[in-house]
Amino acid sequence: MTAFDSAVTPFNRIRVTPQAYQQLVVYPEPKHPIAWCYMQPTPRPCFTETLLHELNSWFRQIREQASEQHFRYHVIASRMSEIYNLGGDLQLFRTLIQQGDREALLSYGRSCIEALYANISGFGKGITTISLVQGDALGGGFEAALSSDVLIAESGAKMGFPEILFNLFPGMGAFSLLSRKLDAKRAERIILSGKLYSAEELYDMGLVDILTARGEGEMAVYDYVKREERSRNGYQALRRARDAVNPITYEELSRIVEIWVDAALKLGQRDLKMMERLVSRQEQVDAKAA
Repeated sequence: MTAFDSAVTPFNRIRVTPQAYQQLVVYPEPKHPIAWCYMQPTPRPCFTETLLHELNSWFRQIREQASEQHFRYHVIASRMSEIYNLGGDLQLFRTLIQQGDREALLSYGRSCIEALYANISGFGKGITTISLVQGDALGGGFEAALSSDVLIAESGAKMGFPEILFNLFPGMGAFSLLSRKLDAKRAERIILSGKLYSAEELYDMGLVDILTARGEGEMAVYDYVKREERSRNGYQALRRARDAVNPITYEELSRIVEIWVDAALKLGQRDLKMMERLVSRQEQVDAKAA
């Protein structure tokens, strides 16, 4: 029997209270060193202010209370059928841009990068972060997926950055994450294309680490965890070396968010109309998922 098979996680010590969340479900495994974090935002399948607040609240719990005795792997997934997350709250963006409210846009962006950086950095605890993508991940949803150490995607999922369609760019980590995993030139091409890529295409690029059949994502997580547990010291040391060679800092993300805010406030009526059409699509997708 391996340490993974025999692990029992004393989550009562971390005082997890998933019932306190409205748009987030946290499920700490009782027998494995894994915590599952499922997104279920409403009224649209995007990063609502409530979802961001709850993610950051949960992530602070991890930073302040968690240890290897609690869990060593954290999985971000979705409870929405065929949707991981469709990105930023475009309805909110449109309203704030029309009002010229720079501070509110900046506050939203900072909430995004606070959550993103916590995941990128393993919560400062050496926790292995895993994104399980079982549906479409667009814009900020794709950024969230890329921010984990390991991206597991089911066949049929689509991912991409549509922001260029309304004359903007994904400002909460996309360029940093893509440049780290690929290179700056390919990062630009992906962002400027506005294209949705299949999980298979992204696997071939090296952005998806593990590609699995539909409905087998959770099992792929368990298989991966078993594999890493056999050589965890080596995996963690390699990640520390990666971070030393090609770090992503909070300061870098913060500077990019300010660039994004200033660019957003320059959008014209034509751009805002396109954004509104994408909001309508988000609502239609959410209605179908419900």
